[in-house]
Amino acid sequence: MDDAGVVALRDDIAIVQTLDVFPPVVDDPYWFGRIAAANSLSDVYAMGGVPISAVNFVGYPMDKLGVEPLRQMLQGAFDALVEADCAMAGGHSIKDTEVKFGLAVTGTVHPDHILTNAGARPGDKLVLSKPLGMGCLTTALKQGEAAPEHVEAGQRMMARLNRSAGEAMVAAGAHAATDITGYGLLGHAWEMAEGSGTTIRIEAAAVPVLEAARPYLQPQFTCGGSERNRDFADAHAQIADDVPEELRLLLQDVQTSGGLLVSIAADRADALVDAMRSGGDEQAAVIGSVEAGETALLVS
Repeated sequence: MDDAGVVALRDDIAIVQTLDVFPPVVDDPYWFGRIAAANSLSDVYAMGGVPISAVNFVGYPMDKLGVEPLRQMLQGAFDALVEADCAMAGGHSIKDTEVKFGLAVTGTVHPDHILTNAGARPGDKLVLSKPLGMGCLTTALKQGEAAPEHVEAGQRMMARLNRSAGEAMVAAGAHAATDITGYGLLGHAWEMAEGSGTTIRIEAAAVPVLEAARPYLQPQFTCGGSERNRDFADAHAQIADDVPEELRLLLQDVQTSGGLLVSIAADRADALVDAMRSGGDEQAAVIGSVEAGETALLVS
């Protein structure tokens, strides 16, 4: 259940491979391209790797939209890859009735230093690098209810690379990591608990919220993916009765290009948060802990 596949080439080097393709989450083609690239790159960072090359995949209705939105979308992806020091090595396109875009990314990692979502240890603290709320915000945009300034803030957060946070967690000696995407925080935290054979406890009030998304943390802005996440959480997570509905929505909210969830020794957690914030992830925070016991996900 990890974020990417890893193939050993030699004793001292392995390649990390991932692919992610999805339809637009924002209206601006440049920002969609940039977000799609950041989202695809994130899987490599979550494994403790360094992206080195990427190829694009695009499904596109050329006869309907013309070439300019496609050019802008590819430019956004290219700019994200330049920021990541990752080569754009080509790609493939097909004619489609709807826009779909994403990248296959290849990275490298030392075989002895791979981070998985199965390495969390009892006594660890959990650090989250980015705030949540992207799903409700983008759903509000689709419904024509999101304010332009909120959309802009959301675009910039989704387009933010997890490069700095990934480098910080590797330097700090993290035990496990995953990025938060379609399964929401609780879904990805459950995967970490199950893979590690531990109990994970989330402190709901400590989870950072993107301020631009806060007005949309309402049931009418819950997308289908978040509803499925809620059903999953009802079956697997034990959520305290006093957790407010707004926070329940946040914890189950579908994320696009979300942050890294990192399990790290308790005495290193605050330093990791400081390093992430110094690197630009200003809302990075300790949001929970890892406990011994049967596989479980507790939210208080």
